[in-house]
Amino acid sequence: MNNLKEQMQLNSESYVNEKLTSAEQGKLWATFTGNTMSICVLSYMLNHVEDLEIKKVLEDGLSLSEQFVQSIKGIFIQENYPIPKGFSEEDVNVGAPRLFSDEFYLHYLKYVGKAGASLYAIAVPIVTRPDVRVFFTQCLDSTTKFLNEVNTTLIKKGFILKPSFIPYPKNVDFIKKQSYLNGFFGNIRPLQALEITHLFDNIENNATSKAVLIGFSQVANSKEVKAYFLRGKELATKHYNIFSKVLQKENLSSPPIFDPLVSTSTIAPFSDKLMMFHKLDMFAMRIRGYGNALSMCARHDVAEKLGRLTLEVGNYVEDGANIMIEHGWLEQPPQAADRDALVFNNKVE
Repeated sequence: MNNLKEQMQLNSESYVNEKLTSAEQGKLWATFTGNTMSICVLSYMLNHVEDLEIKKVLEDGLSLSEQFVQSIKGIFIQENYPIPKGFSEEDVNVGAPRLFSDEFYLHYLKYVGKAGASLYAIAVPIVTRPDVRVFFTQCLDSTTKFLNEVNTTLIKKGFILKPSFIPYPKNVDFIKKQSYLNGFFGNIRPLQALEITHLFDNIENNATSKAVLIGFSQVANSKEVKAYFLRGKELATKHYNIFSKVLQKENLSSPPIFDPLVSTSTIAPFSDKLMMFHKLDMFAMRIRGYGNALSMCARHDVAEKLGRLTLEVGNYVEDGANIMIEHGWLEQPPQAADRDALVFNNKVE
């Protein structure tokens, strides 16, 4: 943490009156908001965790989120920039009964850690101000190390299922026929490694998301929010089954469901606002995950499934955004100037 502060301070001396770009404002805003949510969630989990090794991982995750939030506050204060509201103690009841098992905490940390790493990886090449570049480089580096810690603990405790092993190729080869792209008719080839990788990843994400949605639907206070989570659970179940069948058809393993790791508690540890934002944010990240999978997919049948299911996720995210807007829960990100409004609102004498 001290190294991060020192690097940012040294780099801040290398620019004079350099304002934050739109990319820097947007990524800092998203990082601040997401990590204030994580602070609430991890603080609650730490109040119930019993396994000392898992507790250590949770503590490390909480420490990272707190560091990121404090660093962004420092940048915003320096710029006289309004501090986003994000989430606070108002949005969490750390004394609420346990909602998830210790094992699930690790699956959850992997789930949100992947989302964070994706956010920071995109920020690194597009931010330009020295202190902000240092910050996001450090975010990516720290999150990568944290994900390795999570995976190491999952493996050590036997909680992780590895993607299937496939044969080593006997020699280097090149694709010779367009039938390589077939998926619906004709000679259909086995799945290649990158297709398997992204199917496995998206199955794992849907399994984790489904368990979160089960828990959230049990504790949500609003009937509208509860119905939204139940709909999300059905969506995650559907997508989990579709992707799993593709792997199973070729005798490849897929991640298990985590439903049994959810308790029977009906007392909310989080506000409906936080839970809605959480699932809205993670389903939005699902669109990126499906897009990444689609970019690596050459078989037409798998590509069709990814394209169709991406649209379903997009519709679900839009409906969630509408619910949050109706309740006044959706904080507005930084945006460009409305030039038309400036013209027509200007009173000309």
